[in-house]
Amino acid sequence: MNKSDSERIASVLEKIGYKKASKENEADLIVINMCSVRQSAVDRIFGLGQKFKMQNPKLKTVLTGCVLKSDRVKFAKIFDLILNIKDLPNWPNLLIHNSHNRALYEFGDYLNVQPKYQNSFSAFVPISNGCNNFCSYCVVPYVRGPLVCRDYKEIIKEVKNLIKKGFKEIWLLGQNVNDYVNEQRTENKEQRTENKKQIINFAELLKMVNDIPGDFWIRFTSPHPKDFSDELIKTMARCQKVTPYLNLPVQSGDDEILKKMNRPYTIKQYKNLVKKIRAAFKKYRRGLEKEVTLSTDIIVGFPGETKKQFENTLKLFKGIKFDMAYIAKYSPRPNTAAFKLKDDVSPVEKERRYKVLTDILKKIALEKNKKYIGKELEIILIKQEVCNLKHRFYLGETRTHKTVKILDSKFKILDSNFVGQFVKVKIIEGNPFGLKGTTLDFQKKFY
Repeated sequence: MNKSDSERIASVLEKIGYKKASKENEADLIVINMCSVRQSAVDRIFGLGQKFKMQNPKLKTVLTGCVLKSDRVKFAKIFDLILNIKDLPNWPNLLIHNSHNRALYEFGDYLNVQPKYQNSFSAFVPISNGCNNFCSYCVVPYVRGPLVCRDYKEIIKEVKNLIKKGFKEIWLLGQNVNDYVNEQRTENKEQRTENKKQIINFAELLKMVNDIPGDFWIRFTSPHPKDFSDELIKTMARCQKVTPYLNLPVQSGDDEILKKMNRPYTIKQYKNLVKKIRAAFKKYRRGLEKEVTLSTDIIVGFPGETKKQFENTLKLFKGIKFDMAYIAKYSPRPNTAAFKLKDDVSPVEKERRYKVLTDILKKIALEKNKKYIGKELEIILIKQEVCNLKHRFYLGETRTHKTVKILDSKFKILDSNFVGQFVKVKIIEGNPFGLKGTTLDFQKKFY
């Protein structure tokens, strides 16, 4: 979501006359779009702000994104402006002083600002902003506010425009995507009567996006286990453009810790949900897509987490066999309910638990990725790496969201124009956090 917001910020800045600087020390204006989920990120922003001011005292600096009220006081001493991302349409009034120029730029709601996309093949499309869950460790409801869902017609319009421009991958974004709901009232103009409400939930939205003509992939993040209905499971599995990849945050493998986190599900319920999702893909998909790739989010060292409770998380890892996990060491955040609890797991113990989980993840991921060896897959090329004139390679992504390093002598004739294209590859090696492959129908695919 921060990356998506940055694309909109870039669009607004360019429309009011700013151009991207080639180097940071050549900039007249620097905008930092921050995240407050972890204290370490906040500390880095504080250091960056001081660094920029020391390098160039005349530099204008703006801070935006997820900024807690308690952090604004100290940041106000460093940054020239602290602007709310939701007020992005009004930024021209704050950044330029010519009233005539200000009148030229009307953007409406900030989510409807036309983004300056980072590339020409993969796009972030926000479907909502904010969150109503109030997980005890999370600042999102305090910095982004309550859940607000975009009109589904605006979302569909944005996706259609992207597909017409040749985009191959669409990410539907929200702090809690599967809590999406959009109510529409339709009026019978002839009888001048109001019809019943038309309610569009996330499953319905997925169907609509899937039905848009074109050759593209659909991904989404981040869902909440409590809002994963049977309807959504079936829809996700049956919509063939929805990729067989899912990030399903569990946060802990212990029921008592989940309760303290204000995560309203039990581990038994989570396991049953995973079982339903995997069964649905086996029923509605073919080949490799019968096996949905599953990643999760985990917090280690939550206040009061005992070694035995951590062992329950280890058991969950071994039982579910996640392909990937984003593991975080608990960081106390002001305003949250957990901030009132004693942070009684030492940094050393948090690091130990982090390492134990990571080691298990590596073993499971390696085991899973080795199963890809010899398989032929369609991937999208996402980046070209050039080490020297004789050694270059592409990085690609599978539909299951696994990174593929493509080693091929044919690539010596290529350039970066092929980034964003689909190509068929054969996997020759599996590593814990990625695959290696070589191209197949190379000439046919590119020429």
